[in-house]
Amino acid sequence: MGEADTSLHFLFVSFPGQGHVNPLLRFAKRVASKGPLVTFSTTIDFGSRIRAASQSNFPTDSDSDSDLIPVGLGFLRFEFFDEGVDPTDTGDILSNLMRKLEANGPSALADLIHRQSAAGRPVSCLVNNPFIPWALDVGADLSIPSAVLWIQSCAVFSIYYHFHHRLVDFPTEDNLETHVQLPGIPPMAPDELPTFILPSNPYKSLTEAILAQFHNISKARWIFANSFDELEHDTFKALEEVVPIIPIGPLVDVGEKSFEDKIKADLWKSADHCLDWLETQKPNSVVYVSVGSVVRLSADEMAEFAFGLRNSGRPFLWVVREDVRELLPEGFEKAVEAEGTAMLVGWSPQEKVLASKSVACFITHCGWNSTLEAMAAGVPVIAYPQWGDQVPDAKFLCDICGIGVRLSAPATREKVEKCVAAAIDGEEAVRMRSRAARWREAAREAIAANGSSDRNIEKFVDDVRKWVAGAGRSSAHCNGIL
Repeated sequence: MGEADTSLHFLFVSFPGQGHVNPLLRFAKRVASKGPLVTFSTTIDFGSRIRAASQSNFPTDSDSDSDLIPVGLGFLRFEFFDEGVDPTDTGDILSNLMRKLEANGPSALADLIHRQSAAGRPVSCLVNNPFIPWALDVGADLSIPSAVLWIQSCAVFSIYYHFHHRLVDFPTEDNLETHVQLPGIPPMAPDELPTFILPSNPYKSLTEAILAQFHNISKARWIFANSFDELEHDTFKALEEVVPIIPIGPLVDVGEKSFEDKIKADLWKSADHCLDWLETQKPNSVVYVSVGSVVRLSADEMAEFAFGLRNSGRPFLWVVREDVRELLPEGFEKAVEAEGTAMLVGWSPQEKVLASKSVACFITHCGWNSTLEAMAAGVPVIAYPQWGDQVPDAKFLCDICGIGVRLSAPATREKVEKCVAAAIDGEEAVRMRSRAARWREAAREAIAANGSSDRNIEKFVDDVRKWVAGAGRSSAHCNGIL
């Protein structure tokens, strides 16, 4: 792959959620770096929000070459589609979005694909992520080979897959204590499983949306996972005979070493000045706290975290989104910032923060993106999962990888203080940091040139190139599709 090949065109289509867009965009950049042209798409509303939050020159939609962003040997461009959601609708946002996407998404995506052909860049391969399984149907209808990026762990994929197909017993109303044993995965107690498949799950529509992707997943020629072989080798191996999954992660940006690493899709502008504050702190001293873009802690939890962090005696950097800032104890933010012992920001450049030598540990909700970012940075964690896949992620971080301590719910200031001490001080904390450093090296080796995940991406691009050069492309032309 010595030069760009813009006749090879990948279309990446994402569900409009922060935790969905980020890994898919990182995958898109890695594919583009191998030489092809890549178009990244999501809804118009989400696209306008990431444009507004972008701190770099974000390109505008156009059919000219000026919208092409050089990425490695290839190019990346953005083009969004209208799913028909009214942004002023104040009803059930997720349900409304899912309904509109299912009703309007397929035709909008088909139109977008036809626009690419009309502009002289027919789509060679379609790549989507969870919550928009209908994208596979569109690809199949247009005779375009499709791929799916699973944005959680391979273990969680296996759990949902076996649950959907009823291949093993899971907890039910009649037997709440059923333990689950799956090939390649340690035994899972009910309280270690993704909460969306438990009888107590109150979010039935969300469970339906998660499982919907398994109805037509056979239409995907490739199923990728945002993970790496060294992390989940036994799970990947166990699934080979059931449904082969290809590891291409961790999908993290490990530094601002190139222009493409600055291409972000954050909904909020990050407070980059916190990096200057981190530079003033002692090595291995700062507690970093973030529960991602969706989790909302209660006022009681916010208060317990606030006083637990303050009582720990450690400096801390806490991401407190604007939608929850009012839940902080009155006067708390001004008090700790006046003392110079802490900084609170609305959003952070997390990967840069975790790379700082001053960060000692990461209090996290254990979303899979944050989990991989912590591993790639070699930072021990304090796990405080809330729901969904965060629960098994916490188990793997603490019990299997050995790089974290568990903060049990409900959080209290005493528990927070105790966990901070356990993660930073003492012989076990030293061992956790040593294990975290080893996982850091394994993660970075996987995505380095000729690493296990890098080779899988290279092969993916080559497979699509062979399809384009062979009968697939000519057949599509004969059918009037491209």
